[in-house]
Amino acid sequence: MKTRTLGRLGPEVSALGLGCMGLSFGLGPATDRGDAVRLMRDAVERGVTFFDTAQIYGPFTNEEVVGEALAPFRDRVVIATKFGFDFDPDGKPTGALNSRPESIRLTTEGSLRRLGVERIDLLYQHRVDPAVPIEDVAGTVRELIVEGKAQHFGLSEAGVRTVRRAHAVQPVAALQSEYSLWWREPEQEVLPVLEELGIGFVPFSPLGKGFLTGKIDETTAFDAGDFRNTVPRFAPENRKANQAVVDVVRTMAARKGVTPAQLALAWVLAQRAWIVPIPGTTKRHRLEENLGAVNVELTPDELREIDAATSTIPVQGHRYSEASQRMIDR
Repeated sequence: MKTRTLGRLGPEVSALGLGCMGLSFGLGPATDRGDAVRLMRDAVERGVTFFDTAQIYGPFTNEEVVGEALAPFRDRVVIATKFGFDFDPDGKPTGALNSRPESIRLTTEGSLRRLGVERIDLLYQHRVDPAVPIEDVAGTVRELIVEGKAQHFGLSEAGVRTVRRAHAVQPVAALQSEYSLWWREPEQEVLPVLEELGIGFVPFSPLGKGFLTGKIDETTAFDAGDFRNTVPRFAPENRKANQAVVDVVRTMAARKGVTPAQLALAWVLAQRAWIVPIPGTTKRHRLEENLGAVNVELTPDELREIDAATSTIPVQGHRYSEASQRMIDR
């Protein structure tokens, strides 16, 4: 497995990480715990050293299963988790954001316990909380780093102004946001600022929430608990219109002798040397397929052809529900 370093100050990790959310949250019924543990351990044996979870996934159960799976490999892996959502006294999510310093401290202690670790390698703010100055958030994480409870600070779905303000207080190792051939907005402002500041980029949904694999069309029925049912971009009429993007990926992949998923991931990897995508999966054969993308080399001519073919296709539908869209900092 090839490795990459997240920015100038971040950790060295496998070139492809594993997004663990779908193992217990967001895609219907949770994966059997034993199967989830085996999948993550298979990933480690195949060279994956970067695993992404969050408090809200479950909530909490995802951190627990990640902690169990990775306990035998603690010295070989980098674990990222996220704070920033509010929970009631019974531990149920309220649906609100909460990055008050006292909440960061309290919920981070919970993450440490569930993950079974003394230090969180990469601690993200999951969503920017407009009620709490980002300087207070960064300062609190800085204190946790000094105390040895966290090693690196990250932001998720933060806009460039927020990134600059946070970075001035505590260096940001990585920004996590959606990025793929299906969502290229980060190229406009985010990537140039990250390059300037020496911050790594961790794209989630690099396969367009599964759409770029070519396995989803307008007739696909998702499980009742699958969050894609709430995403406008996945409305049947939009899936039908957006097949044009998949057609380009499928054609290029066939010519290259790889799968559409491998081509889509290879494209993301080719954009910057400090980009580390975290595709998620619940299946071993998909894990192996995704990891094969690390060895797919796209030539400059191929990259230009992909850009030319996809740049003229208008993608239909928003990537979040209206409620989730309001939590995005831009």
